[in-house]
Amino acid sequence: MSLQSEIIASLGVKPQIDVDSEIRRRVEFLKQYVLESHTRGLLIAVSGGIDSAVTAALCKRATDELTEEQGKEYTTLGLFQPYGQQEDIEDSYAVAKALDLKTAETNIEEAVDEITLESEYALKSIGVHAHLSRGGKGNVKARTRMVVQYALAFDLNLLVVGTDHASEAITGFYTKWGDGAVDITPLTSLNKRQVRLLGASLGVPDRIVNKVPTAGLWPGQTDEGELGITYEQNSDYLEGKKIDPSIQEKLEKQYLRTQHKRKPIPGI
Repeated sequence: MSLQSEIIASLGVKPQIDVDSEIRRRVEFLKQYVLESHTRGLLIAVSGGIDSAVTAALCKRATDELTEEQGKEYTTLGLFQPYGQQEDIEDSYAVAKALDLKTAETNIEEAVDEITLESEYALKSIGVHAHLSRGGKGNVKARTRMVVQYALAFDLNLLVVGTDHASEAITGFYTKWGDGAVDITPLTSLNKRQVRLLGASLGVPDRIVNKVPTAGLWPGQTDEGELGITYEQNSDYLEGKKIDPSIQEKLEKQYLRTQHKRKPIPGI
């Protein structure tokens, strides 16, 4: 078996999907887990990108159906989490409006800056006179967002829902114990192209479906620019298609290099 085949099998990606069937399967998956966990609904951070928009749409459908079926209220809470002024925050608001989400907003700037400052004091104490790196501070942002999400989820008895999917998993393109630290992930076996197909069917605004993906960790950052691999190439690979050999090599090296992110915590 080739490494490509092994990766596809491990991530569970199908070469083709029936969109309606995949939506129904994932909604039922969310409903069942909410009932099993004895929680009152789902919390999803709405970033303004396609992944969180599709996840929010699935969550909203699941909790609406549970409310009707169980005779008591189940909630999907959409959370806006800008760092200072978020240049595309209007996209987050547009998603929430399109899906009729209940929402809250928490600005993480002060918390992130304070953690960064304390980290720089620690570096200075061991003789490292430098600011926290751009990537390091980006990870602080992702992890601070999750701290707030879990604080709210605990008091509201909600599950924190993640947006990770196979196109991110293959590259390890998420922050360990940041956006990768969640209770449940309904997009796990989909690639980016398939996520977009679900978005178009679920009523996600067109500009969000076709938006250039970004993790929003610093100004001007894009997923494809940082990785040097397009999501079309990534999706083709995960569907078992042949892609440029140099891109395939880069993708597989990235997969092997980030194995630690996908494995359980090792112990002895």
